[in-house]
This record gives sequence, C-alpha cells and structure tokens, in this order.
Amino acid sequence: MGHGSYSYEAHEAMTRARSDRPVQEVFTQVHCHPLMDPRGVKIRESRDSPAHPRSLGIVFALDVTGSMGTIPDLLARQYLPTFMKTLLDSGVQDPQVLFMAVGDATHDRAPLQVGQFESAERQMDQWLTWTYLEGGGGQFGVESYELGMYFAARHTQMDCWAKRQHRGYFFMTGDERPYPYVSRKQIGELIGAPLEQDLPTEQVVDELQRTFEPFFLIPDLDRLRHCERAWRDLLGDRVISMENPVDTVAVAAGLVGLCEGVFPNLDALVRRLEKEKMPPQRLGAVVRSLTPFASLLERDGVPKPRLSGDAALPTGDGSSGYGRR
Repeated sequence: MGHGSYSYEAHEAMTRARSDRPVQEVFTQVHCHPLMDPRGVKIRESRDSPAHPRSLGIVFALDVTGSMGTIPDLLARQYLPTFMKTLLDSGVQDPQVLFMAVGDATHDRAPLQVGQFESAERQMDQWLTWTYLEGGGGQFGVESYELGMYFAARHTQMDCWAKRQHRGYFFMTGDERPYPYVSRKQIGELIGAPLEQDLPTEQVVDELQRTFEPFFLIPDLDRLRHCERAWRDLLGDRVISMENPVDTVAVAAGLVGLCEGVFPNLDALVRRLEKEKMPPQRLGAVVRSLTPFASLLERDGVPKPRLSGDAALPTGDGSSGYGRR
C-alpha cells in the first residue's frame, strides 16, 4: 500500500469540518472493522512507487483502552495534518503511516486492530476513524502492547528497510505495562499465525528494533508511575514522557526529524513549530519531552566539551585543554 499523494489543505479541511462533532460521530465503529481485523493478515506493506520513491514506514500503535482513547480522537479532529506537514516541509520525503490499535487480549473483544500503510490523507484518515475505540482494558495495570509490537516485527515489510537498510518508526502510546510474553494462544486466535511457544516480550522488542526505531509515548506526567520503569527496562531512553496528550504528533514528528537529521538540533525543530504557530506553552512542553533523547543524539543544542590538541587531560595550573564548539 502507500499509493496516492498527500494534501495538507485537504487533510486540514477534513479535520476542521468535524472538530466540534461528538466523538461517537467521528469514530462510529461498535466492533472491530472487518478490514482492520488482523486475523489471516500475513503482511502489511510500505512500498516505493514512482510517486514515492523513498517511502518511510511509520506506525502509530494507539492504546484505545479507558482514557487513552483521547489520543486517536485528537489526531482525527486536529493534529494528524500537523504531523504530516511538519515532516514533509522539513524534508522527510515520503512518509507512509499505518494505524494500529491495542487493547487487552484477556478482556477486550478487539485487542488488536491493524490498518494499512498510506500516503494519501483520505486513506490515512479512513483507517484512523475506522478504529474501534473499545475503551475496555485489563485489571492489573497491564495491556496487550506486546501484540502490537509482535505484529509490526513479524507482519510488516517496508522498502525503506528491504532496499535501503533504513529503519521505519514505531510509536506506541500507553499508560500501563505490557504483558511479560506474547501468548502463543492469543496469536493463534487473533492473527491465525502459528507460534510454537510463548515469546518473551524482550525478544519481541529485539525483533522490532531490527526494522523500526521504536518509541513508547506516555501521555502525561501523572501516569509515569504506572508504567515508566517497565518500559525503560525494555526500551531505555526511547520512552518519552509527555506533559499533555495533545503533544503526541509534535513529539513524534520531532523524533522522526531528529533521527533523520532534518532537524540538526532542537532549535531547528522549535523554528519549524513556530512557523506552524504552535503556542509557546505547548512548544516548551514538546521541547522538554524531547530533550533527554535529543541529548543522546547530541542534538539538544548544548555545546559539548572537547579536548583540544593532545587527548590527555592536562595537569598543573595551566589551561584545562577544553574548548567549546
């Protein structure tokens, strides 16, 4: 998939037209849409084409349990066009977006829903709004996030990786912990794929990281205590603590831009978001969320000390030997 061209103006008009409608009128599904049912799906594809010669696969795996359903709603009503505009205007040529929804496989009717990779705004929007916001979830502080990671790791193919050894991006939103393993039984029931034994979630993360740059986005600081430690054990500094769920697409776009190098530092991202008239309060929150990861890439804008001349540290009372870039 991934055919068609993208129009920011058409996408913006689409979201603006329903910005005041009740969520039930935007997300009308009362069960899993048949085309988002993962059972029997072998592969979801992100492919190059004459119109998109350098496709880049991007997955949004959205937690749709409880209050987490606000993020799909925010994307559909306001913010998804901003994500695409930020990437395209910054030089990310051919993003192709797939929407996935996760819930809890022990309690929910639709714990895994999977769309297609799309380049055009209408198809992209269609998969997003076909998502069933079940609003259920588990009872023990865990959700079936591992199922979404498993599907992305084993049931997607992307030309960005197959042709260019360039990883796609996987963004998962959530506020709980994953189960410790992918259940063989659940995979058989939900996807219909044979799995010889349960897989530790750590192994699934390792597989996911072969073809994706994975990130877990926690929607606000109040929910950190529920899940941060477990996710940092799995993903380290790729766990991003946001201050407000409205910042989801700006943070995701910033992560793609920083990793792709189209934003050489956070200052460049700030300038881009200022052009899009992001309010200063939100801009500050986005920068604070991204600063820890940007610092790992040395793209936080903070000068790094370096040794000048001889690599050995100096002794005595002379110059320290450190310069500033």
